[in-house]
Amino acid sequence: MYRTIFSAMENKNIQVSNENFDWNAFENETGLYGQSSKEDITAKYDESLSNILPGEVVEGTVTGITKREVVVNIGYKSEGIIPVTEFRYNPELAIGEKVEVYVESAEDKKGQLALSHKKARQLKSWDLVNKAMDEDQIIKGYIKCRTKGGMIVDVFGIEAFLPGSQIDVKPIRDYDIYVDKTMEFKVVKINQEYRNVVVSHKALIEAELEQQKKEIISKLEKGQILEGTVKNITPYGVFIDLGGVDGLIHITDLSWGRVTKPEEIVELDQKINVVILDFDDAKKRIALGLKQLTAHPWEALNQDLKVGDKVKGKVVVMADYGAFVEVAPGVEGLIHVSEMSWSQHLRSAQDFMKVGDEVEAVILTIDYEERRMSLGTKQLSTDPWENIEAKYPVGSKHSANVRNFTNFGVFVEIEEGIDGLIHISDLSWTKKIKHPSEFTQIGTSIEVVVLEIDKENRRLSLGHKQLEENPWDGFEAEFAVDSVHEGTIVELTDKGAIVVLGENIEGFAPAKQLVKEDGTTAKAGEKLQFKVTEFSKTTKRITLSHTRLFEEAKRAEEKAERAEKAAAANEAQNAVKKINAQIEKTTLGDITGLAELKAKLEAEE
Repeated sequence: MYRTIFSAMENKNIQVSNENFDWNAFENETGLYGQSSKEDITAKYDESLSNILPGEVVEGTVTGITKREVVVNIGYKSEGIIPVTEFRYNPELAIGEKVEVYVESAEDKKGQLALSHKKARQLKSWDLVNKAMDEDQIIKGYIKCRTKGGMIVDVFGIEAFLPGSQIDVKPIRDYDIYVDKTMEFKVVKINQEYRNVVVSHKALIEAELEQQKKEIISKLEKGQILEGTVKNITPYGVFIDLGGVDGLIHITDLSWGRVTKPEEIVELDQKINVVILDFDDAKKRIALGLKQLTAHPWEALNQDLKVGDKVKGKVVVMADYGAFVEVAPGVEGLIHVSEMSWSQHLRSAQDFMKVGDEVEAVILTIDYEERRMSLGTKQLSTDPWENIEAKYPVGSKHSANVRNFTNFGVFVEIEEGIDGLIHISDLSWTKKIKHPSEFTQIGTSIEVVVLEIDKENRRLSLGHKQLEENPWDGFEAEFAVDSVHEGTIVELTDKGAIVVLGENIEGFAPAKQLVKEDGTTAKAGEKLQFKVTEFSKTTKRITLSHTRLFEEAKRAEEKAERAEKAAAANEAQNAVKKINAQIEKTTLGDITGLAELKAKLEAEE
């Protein structure tokens, strides 16, 4: 080929610099280097290059950068190629920059010098990380990906953990925007045993922010109006970024009206004006207000409103004791549960209304200075006690609902707002009732008679037994003292027994009057004869005795026997007296006969 070119050149009369050049030696690679062999030349060339060994970490110079590769010259006969991904932590890498590389091999299978920047960093990374923490250095790191609770950061080739709370001083809502970014960090924690590293970006700006906070707080004044950005929303309030320092708007200072959730008033990242209510230099706390930027709703309220006026509003808060009704934005009135119904029963406000209800009410009290208002809804209807005497006159009969019991009687409701009491003594003419539950049940209906009206105290005295005639008028003759009746013992106590004498009448037998003729005591359930020993119509009490029945019969028998003996003694005594009288008139001869007769009579006696 070279001869052909030479011939062509010769044909064109072109002269060469060396007419004696040995093309044959050139083609055969002989005699090209004078007396030295090719091997010697190669050896000398190799000596002029850097001596490298696989496994070494050396410094090289970046000579080229493409989208996929970084070319590094370490002074070897060939340059090394390193994937550009190993330099993601340093996006500002430029040609001519010095970098450390790890020599994988002098030549790979393609004859290329094999280098690794990542391995070089890893070999020195642990020392660098410890040094960075000890000297409080600022280092660069590449955020590789998200993980639970934070991010994974490449620092000197080591995967370090960046907690979510350490990314920034403000809460992070989107972690993904930080992936594939290179940022500056400080090493805040190292676990030597497990080789875990924790870094923080927040720590870099906290010191600067702390100084900014001091400067900002030093210039704050109460009542000052500032612009801020909604940084965080919590159930109890809103945190506002005032440009390096945070302040809190408590939920009660967001609006003059009721606020259930702060999200009803503001949203994240919203810019709003706030007023400084208070601040603490020591604790760096700033209390802010939003509602204070507007006039108090009570100041805008119609000043002509007065007691007795009707207003409409919405129930905003419920409690057992009442409901708060917003009659104007930021103006609330309380409807106490006692003002919801004319009924005197203790009830919960939830029985009458619920949050969100639109209601109409009457103003009961209003105080513009104290900014208080009390309302009532029962006043919208007629007070049932106004015409109580005409509607429920004394002696009238009605049906009522049993509402509650006490030891002394039954509370009933004739209609909504009209309650009355049936005293336990007015439940029955004849039954001895210890507790009203023995007579009726809560929720049932009972017939009543109005006995007395106390309009001032809103009380009705009612009776149930008055629906019938007083049976004790007839009992007085039927159960007269000393009359005897059959009765059944239904209850025994320490003091005696309750004895049923008929369908609607009971008596009481003292314990000592229950002894039977055989000496035993009567038991519950026994049916015996009883004698009435006492009857009281006033106290409705009949006292009985079983024992007296056989005791009186025994005493009558003993009395009759004693009377018979006394009569016989009187007869003998009279006969003797008669004989003595005759003796005084007889002769001496008759005396003997008379003496015998006297002796005979005395013997008989």
